Amino acid sequence: MINLVKLIKEDFATVKRNDPALHSPFELLFNYPGLWALFFHRIAHWFYMMGLRFIPRFVSAVGMFLTMIDIHPGAKIGRRVFIDHGVGVVIGETTVIADNVLIYQQVTLGGVSTSKGKRHPTIEENVVIGAGAKVLGNITIGMNSKVGANSVVVKDVPADSTAIGIPARVLKRGYDKTPLSHNKIPDVNKEIFEYLLKRIEVLEDALPKGKQESVKKKDHDLEEIYDNFIHSMD
Repeated sequence: MINLVKLIKEDFATVKRNDPALHSPFELLFNYPGLWALFFHRIAHWFYMMGLRFIPRFVSAVGMFLTMIDIHPGAKIGRRVFIDHGVGVVIGETTVIADNVLIYQQVTLGGVSTSKGKRHPTIEENVVIGAGAKVLGNITIGMNSKVGANSVVVKDVPADSTAIGIPARVLKRGYDKTPLSHNKIPDVNKEIFEYLLKRIEVLEDALPKGKQESVKKKDHDLEEIYDNFIHSMD
């Protein structure tokens, strides 16, 4: 029980250290569902590790009712984990979260299988998971990595990387100490479309003059097909 008390005290200290929006300890009572979700989880997990099942699920259910955060009592959560805002976060039974992890609201650490055994993600140290991200299956998010907001991760992410998109792709490697800045993450789809448009322009310029009229006719036919498709959805 001594270790449990130390963990809970450290959770409170982590919020005080990491959140600039905190102006007084009194706010911890009402404005930090992520903190209280961890509080209930620490207790539920302690009972769970004793081999009990009903009591930890009951404690977990109370925590979910009060915080709108669903953490299975079997999940292993390390030290100095900060669930910021937190509403809508779901953490599955066999999830393993290491130390110094930052999780934003609406994140799901879920499974893709109903089989027993390890079926939820492993999140290594110093990982940041952006708002709305879904990390699914028995995969590993490597140390110091970042997952962009609303990304869907279904494969391992190497250490010191940034992963974004649906499904998520690794865009950057190399440890970056700065917090996850969603406004600085590139728009991959936009960049691909810009590349394709420029590539088409180059190809059109390279066409022999005699074939350009044929290309224009085909382009006109494609525009008619596109217009018919758009109007069919009205």
